[in-house]
Amino acid sequence: MEKTQVAATGHQVPAPNFEEMSRNMAQFVEEAGKAAAAYIRPLEEGHSKPALADDVGQMVKTLGRVAEHWLVDPQKAVEAQTQLGMKFMDLWVSTLRRMQGEEPRPVVQPDPKDNRFRDPEWSENPVFDFLKQAYLITTQWAENLVEKAEIDDRTRHKAEFYLRQVSSALSPSNFIATNPELIRETFKENGANLVRGMRMLAEDIEAGKGELRMRQTDSSRFQIGVNVANTPGKVIFRNDLIELIQYAPTTEAVLRRPLLIVPPWINKYYILDLNPEKSFIRWAVAQGLTVFCISWVNPDERHAEKSFSDYMREGVFAALDAVEAATGERKVTTIGYCVGGTLLSVALAYMAATRDDRVDSVTFLTTQVDFTYAGDLKVFMDEEQIRGVESSMRQRGYLDSSKMANAFNMLRPNDLIWPYVINNYAKDRRPSPSTCSTGIPIRRGCPAPTTPSISATAISKTSWSKARS
Repeated sequence: MEKTQVAATGHQVPAPNFEEMSRNMAQFVEEAGKAAAAYIRPLEEGHSKPALADDVGQMVKTLGRVAEHWLVDPQKAVEAQTQLGMKFMDLWVSTLRRMQGEEPRPVVQPDPKDNRFRDPEWSENPVFDFLKQAYLITTQWAENLVEKAEIDDRTRHKAEFYLRQVSSALSPSNFIATNPELIRETFKENGANLVRGMRMLAEDIEAGKGELRMRQTDSSRFQIGVNVANTPGKVIFRNDLIELIQYAPTTEAVLRRPLLIVPPWINKYYILDLNPEKSFIRWAVAQGLTVFCISWVNPDERHAEKSFSDYMREGVFAALDAVEAATGERKVTTIGYCVGGTLLSVALAYMAATRDDRVDSVTFLTTQVDFTYAGDLKVFMDEEQIRGVESSMRQRGYLDSSKMANAFNMLRPNDLIWPYVINNYAKDRRPSPSTCSTGIPIRRGCPAPTTPSISATAISKTSWSKARS
């Protein structure tokens, strides 16, 4: 009968096979070497990496402004340290009372929506409860320092954003030694989970050509025509920037005015056409609409000189011309989705100024047209950072997909970064098949395991994609 022991988590788990664990740890080190080699190889081959130092520099500079505010006034600094010390004293007293069998109220509790501390051991085990509360106390204290610092609103916004990245990365739930669930998993599998996770990490670095391309979906579970790009359509027009796909109505009676959809070039066109139950396009043709949808090209260095106005002229206006040529109808109904809606709104303003009345009605889906309140995206949009992005784009001819993917992931690090890091590389639990908020790109017939961005725009499921793959 297999022996069991009570791990640090307080749960009974099978006692590890130390011989097997030793072998797995040796394999873990070997796989870690492969991951390091995959990271270093592009540098050895003379390929440059995205300037991570620039992002770190921005963070250090911004948080340094906050620290400067508190450190220039010794009295304020002492008061801030005293507040933190008093909270930790309360936590020590509370923990000692728990050790003596009492049930004191927690000094601090996580937000009910915070999934990082769902495991019961975070509350039941005094050790992990202490780690959790110490982390929350420190995080809330740092957030309070940013909130009360006498700095301008823009710097405060950036400081709050960067502090969220740091605090999310330092959560005890992210480390094997301080996460009760990961400890149980590692003991149960004698460390085999870490070997498989490190192997997956090496694969993802290799796939990213030296950068971590963290898989956020199971790409093998997608099949074109089944749960991606489900609605039958045909390409009727093509230029340097777009293919225009036409979908025929499935009703006997057909509405006269066609519908043109302008999706974002960040997403794929089929974000609106997944499986039959999740396809807006399939629903639209079932209402008697003749639907046209733009599929944007994956830009490369050949498109370096294309500007926003080119996307308007060769995208929206070219599509309007093609719709009229295909149907004979001059007036159309339009839908703009996400940044495709932003492009469409600019095109409509231009059309109004030039008395072009071909668009009879417009609907915007999740579209921002007033960027006064752009949320955390404004962190990436000051003059200094825009100059850096423009400089990078001049070298490549396009914005690398990893830059946009990282920006989207950083908006919600506790949902889009660290859960995948833990599940992929510590638990070896591969992501479930799903579409992330920014869609999934097609690569050689199946979705790629990464969030797409400006350099990963739509390619339709026609001969053009085969020619480019």
